[in-house]
Amino acid sequence: MTDIKEIVLDTETTGMDPANGDRIVEIGGVELVNHIPTGRVFQVYINPEREVPAEAIAVHGITNEFLADKPVFSQVYSEFLEFITGAKLVIHNAAFDMKFLNWELGQVGHKALSWAGVIDTLAIARKKFPGSPASLDALCRRFGIDNTNRVYHGALLDSELLAEVYLELLGGRQHGLGLSGRGESGAAGEAENISSVQRPYKEPRIFEPSAEELAAHEAFLETLKDPLWRKLKNVDN
Repeated sequence: MTDIKEIVLDTETTGMDPANGDRIVEIGGVELVNHIPTGRVFQVYINPEREVPAEAIAVHGITNEFLADKPVFSQVYSEFLEFITGAKLVIHNAAFDMKFLNWELGQVGHKALSWAGVIDTLAIARKKFPGSPASLDALCRRFGIDNTNRVYHGALLDSELLAEVYLELLGGRQHGLGLSGRGESGAAGEAENISSVQRPYKEPRIFEPSAEELAAHEAFLETLKDPLWRKLKNVDN
């Protein structure tokens, strides 16, 4: 069976539209294999080569001073592409992130990422819960996922939260459990080892009541009106 590799992905930006000069300032991703987190993550902060507006800083808390010594996109995109190679991308409101990622890739002469391998959790949530709030925070509340550390938006933190939300949207965080799958380490690998343990067969033990216990039981039945035990005994006989 071929393993299913997915990258739960998020970006933070300077604004809403790269066509207006906005750029990516952070990319974060979490790897899932067969819907189980592997522990592999990706995070990079990117110098957008422009000022980050105050309204964007209010959302993600990433300041111009913090980004001043960070690499530009052309210096990090190869590492990012290597991380996502062979994986489907799980993104909340995928149109936004894909628009920015493909614009940035176009600027360095790389082909666009294909939509064929993209899973939009926003679309899944709206279909599953029509008319209900479908933001990441709203879905965390719905599924009881702790997002109290989310003071600001952050690409890696939001990817970690979205990974939990995504598994709930699939049917619950117990989905698959990896009991029959492969895993490099952790629960999936351990479960596979446990399932292969050979245990010796043991004959069932029969425990007969003593004479004293039978007498006590009969005495107890005398205190009851039309006890069920005697009806069952008559049926058995």
